[in-house]
Amino acid sequence: MDNPSLFTAVILGLLEGLTEFIPVSSTAHVQLASHFLGFKTPGNAFTILVQLGAILAILLVYFKRLLNVALTLHSSERSRWFVYSVLIAFLPAAVIGGFAEKYISQMLETPMLMCYTLIIGGIILLVVDRIKFQPKYFDAMAYPPALAFKIGLCQCLAMIPGTSRSGATIVGALLMGADKRSAAEFSFFLAMPTMVGAFALKLFKARNDLSFDDATVIFVGFLAAFVSGLIVVRSLLAFVSRRGYAPFAWWRIVVGLAGLAGLYGWG
Repeated sequence: MDNPSLFTAVILGLLEGLTEFIPVSSTAHVQLASHFLGFKTPGNAFTILVQLGAILAILLVYFKRLLNVALTLHSSERSRWFVYSVLIAFLPAAVIGGFAEKYISQMLETPMLMCYTLIIGGIILLVVDRIKFQPKYFDAMAYPPALAFKIGLCQCLAMIPGTSRSGATIVGALLMGADKRSAAEFSFFLAMPTMVGAFALKLFKARNDLSFDDATVIFVGFLAAFVSGLIVVRSLLAFVSRRGYAPFAWWRIVVGLAGLAGLYGWG
């Protein structure tokens, strides 16, 4: 495998890990970067498998807490409440995503749509970040199931490429009374079943396109996504507690405008 391909794999892997858990849309970043770099593997195998790096990063960060939940599930009402809330939040995306997967895949082939969605989502996030909410929910592990389900419905908006799964869930949580820190953390928890489910579905559908020929490139991207994802998950909660979500809103707008400029200028 040549060095340019390895370098591109590192860039795309870093993008996946850096953007998966913040409200800027990892899909849009990776797809747009792949488009402009001319990088593509059969069946989008690279994009599918490199997500596993980001998944493992968040599982590692929350391993102790998740292990404690598993060990106390039979004796702790709080643990059972938490698992139930996450599963009920995951349900809408599981159902709708299964039926809409074909249409989602078609939209992924439209870079222009992702650019506009990035900009629109950035404006919405900027507006929401400036609203002075009076939060009622501060513990992501104690969200009521009804609140969790509504956040899960918001997550379905992320099926439009460029919307951002974390952005949709965070904005939804904020609008429904969560504080900024717990909204981000619940987005982390909800990412676990959502990303694992999406990964399994994509992997199954692309099983005939996968090849060991690109194993080195995929491994390099996976490793880059794991390391960068680990850094983001460990630092994001403290960042949003201090700065809010406005920096991510501006990031989305700038990337969306740059993408449009590139598409109109170079195609």
